[in-house]
Amino acid sequence: MTRRIYLDYNATAPVRPVAREAMVELLTQVGNASSVHSEGRTARAAREKAREAVAALIGARPADIVFTSGGTEANALALRGSGCGSLLVSAGEHPSVLEARCDAQRVPLAADGRIDCDALEALLADTQEPALLSVQLANNETGVIQPIGQVVEVARAAGALVHCDAVQAAGKLPIDVASLGVDLLSLSAHKIGGPQGVGALWVRSGLELRPLQRGGGQEMRRRSGTENLPGIVGFAAAAEEAQGDVQRSATLAAWRDAMEQRVVSAEPQTMIAGSDAPRLANTSCLVSPQLTAELQLMALDLAGFAISSGAACSSGKVGHSHVLEAMGLPARLLDKAVRVSLGWASREEDVQAFAEAWVELHRRRRSGAAVA
Repeated sequence: MTRRIYLDYNATAPVRPVAREAMVELLTQVGNASSVHSEGRTARAAREKAREAVAALIGARPADIVFTSGGTEANALALRGSGCGSLLVSAGEHPSVLEARCDAQRVPLAADGRIDCDALEALLADTQEPALLSVQLANNETGVIQPIGQVVEVARAAGALVHCDAVQAAGKLPIDVASLGVDLLSLSAHKIGGPQGVGALWVRSGLELRPLQRGGGQEMRRRSGTENLPGIVGFAAAAEEAQGDVQRSATLAAWRDAMEQRVVSAEPQTMIAGSDAPRLANTSCLVSPQLTAELQLMALDLAGFAISSGAACSSGKVGHSHVLEAMGLPARLLDKAVRVSLGWASREEDVQAFAEAWVELHRRRRSGAAVA
């Protein structure tokens, strides 16, 4: 094949043209948003306009949005800045949540990938000090959507605050922070077609938040440091366009479901992790008992497809999936899952081509031919 097919949107989405154009335009200007001169006021106006666009993505007040360097910093600011003595996190969270504090208690997942609310209630009952609970809106590996309404109800009964990592859900699910009922919510630009290196934390009005870094007092004294203004305006442009992506979810789900049907019909032993729970329309986690994720990724990369293992780490190596482990999958399957994730520029023929390539890879395995 001559054309690369990108199916790894949950890792990062291609930058949208509108975001790129907004950033380039901003880079032709000069001015620090904290300065009082005309150039500084122009920069400040651009920042505040961007804050409005990002807030609109989640139905929030602009004043409650804090810009950060990405989803990881947003999560750290929420979990370490809340002032809560106890932290509970669901066992399937992103590593930026699992590793934010060494004292975090993990709440188990059910077999379908959703948080075990009975276990959550029991853990909260044993908590002696003010608690913060962190539960993602949708999982990055499986696409499983968490029952945030029920989670918030359990947490409120125990007097706990709730943080929601919505990095994977933004632009894929309609999000309204008032309806969710959470206290803190994290976002990241590059998951919705904005630039890498910029994100945001929504903080419920009236909630005190201790800054992780001090200095010039930017971001309403919640996050000091000169803002990444080009990244912020790119984030805003992507956020405005991403609001329309939710309407495309049914189409992406149809493409995803057809791909899964093709895969399972050819290899009936294949598991679709999380398929028994509500999922993001764009995400599929294929667990093949016959081939390791590393082998599949290499072979499909050579065939022209960019997909991922949900357990990939910063070194670029493939490990076993802590999410699948938390869901109770056998140890022999934990290194055999690959993730396909679609997005704003995906095409139906790309998904169909991937299905055929995946089936061919497994056909070669059965025949004894080299697969990579």
